[in-house]
Amino acid sequence: MHSKLAMTDLTIRASDEGDDDSGGGKDSGDQLGVATKTRAKPKKPSQFKVLMLNDDYTPMEFVVIVLKRFFQMDMEQATRVMLHVHQRGVGVCGIFPYEIAETKVNQVMDFAKQNQHPLQCTLEKA
Repeated sequence: MHSKLAMTDLTIRASDEGDDDSGGGKDSGDQLGVATKTRAKPKKPSQFKVLMLNDDYTPMEFVVIVLKRFFQMDMEQATRVMLHVHQRGVGVCGIFPYEIAETKVNQVMDFAKQNQHPLQCTLEKA
């Protein structure tokens, strides 16, 4: 069986009420019909952008730490995103399914609060 096929064809064999060739008014022999079963493709989950907002109090170094720790960015990428947030007021940290995006926002906000920084993070539909 091929799992990548979108449709599976099943041949159904329908036989008449008597398999004899006595000619009871019906064509003798078998009749074939085809039944198809369509597999629904799984819907791709909606994606959400995790956004970091600039403020005048959170140190740039802390933002880089957050980007590396929660978004698995290397130093160069984290610095680039941090500077974008600093200069433009907002920046995208990543795009994820809703549950993951929500978790990351909560992790960043909790970490910022624990370290007494007002850093804000939010999400929006991508």
